[in-house]
Amino acid sequence: MTLRILLVDDHEVVRLGLKALINAEPDLEVVAEAGTAEEAVRQYLLHRPDVVVMDLRLPDHSGLEAARRIRERYPNAAIVLLTSFVNEAFVAQALRVGVQGYVLKEVGGDELLRVVRAVGRGETLLDVDSAGELLARADLQQTGQDTPFAGLSPREMEVLALVSRGLSNREIGQRLRLSEGTVRNYVSTIMEKLNFRNRVELATYAVKHRISDWVPYLSED
Repeated sequence: MTLRILLVDDHEVVRLGLKALINAEPDLEVVAEAGTAEEAVRQYLLHRPDVVVMDLRLPDHSGLEAARRIRERYPNAAIVLLTSFVNEAFVAQALRVGVQGYVLKEVGGDELLRVVRAVGRGETLLDVDSAGELLARADLQQTGQDTPFAGLSPREMEVLALVSRGLSNREIGQRLRLSEGTVRNYVSTIMEKLNFRNRVELATYAVKHRISDWVPYLSED
């Protein structure tokens, strides 16, 4: 059986290289490509691939947000994230969304193909030693217990990370491609969920609890 792959990366040259690598295998085929999170969701709905191979950092939203949106519609969607980060907090968040694997961009082609095939078979592969502990942490966060940002969605985590960096609602909207009013609503919801009265308290809390560890892909411009 041939595994049908959706390839998501905003750099065309990278997509070309990955596509050549994947299509050289007799049991793998790239059936669709996308350069943004929005396009990734559209292409998934159109082609229903067996596996999505997706960069974490995309120009409109994160690959994690795209994964969340895809799996909301199709809970069995198999997704592999490509990332430059080795970060347990991020892995816990990815697990909560339902991502089955992530691969460091530095790995060789054979390792990427191995992960794609494994995820296509329904396995979960994470580049960490303590997967069991992380699964437990993800379960706790999902039930709203014992985490500094309990109950926040991936999008709310992104907004909070940018609030902690001192960005205005307008600047956050430009970064995440949201309207200023939508960002304002997100900030209000986050303050209500975390029980804070103002933006300064919220930002201070986020910095104290190292929000950048939970949303590492927004830690760089």
